[in-house]
Amino acid sequence: MLYLDAQNYRDMESIWKHGVIEGLKERLDQLTPDSQPLWGKMDVAQMLAHLNVAYECDLEDIHPRPNAFVRFMLKLMVKGVVVSDKPYKKNGQTASHFKIADPKVFADEKKRLINYMDKVHALGADHYDMKESHSLGKLTIQEWSNSYHKHMDHHFRQFGV
Repeated sequence: MLYLDAQNYRDMESIWKHGVIEGLKERLDQLTPDSQPLWGKMDVAQMLAHLNVAYECDLEDIHPRPNAFVRFMLKLMVKGVVVSDKPYKKNGQTASHFKIADPKVFADEKKRLINYMDKVHALGADHYDMKESHSLGKLTIQEWSNSYHKHMDHHFRQFGV
């Protein structure tokens, strides 16, 4: 599958299913340092750094967690958008720690993204069963998969791959 459309998001394949991560990596390999966005303000290296933030929130302890009230509000108002099977809209709102304004090095960010993808895949689906997210509470295996998969798909589409 080249990319997901509104029709087949309901059938979004798990990132732990054989071949899904490889398909995302094939799309990633189509990006170059000169790839131009079809919408948005980030360049391609910033977009890869932006994708890395999701993994940093899961795998690293470098972004402060929102306080309990903010986490409650995010679960109430944002969780459904992030983990659902519906595509993101273009130019949507994003949390401040996901905003990338500084210049980034394409090759470095691409390598980091591949390493994070491999690490999540190696940890396996069972590791993510009701695992606490950075700001949305406990997520099911499918919710984790949807959040990673659709975020990458959204930004790969942003750059035409």
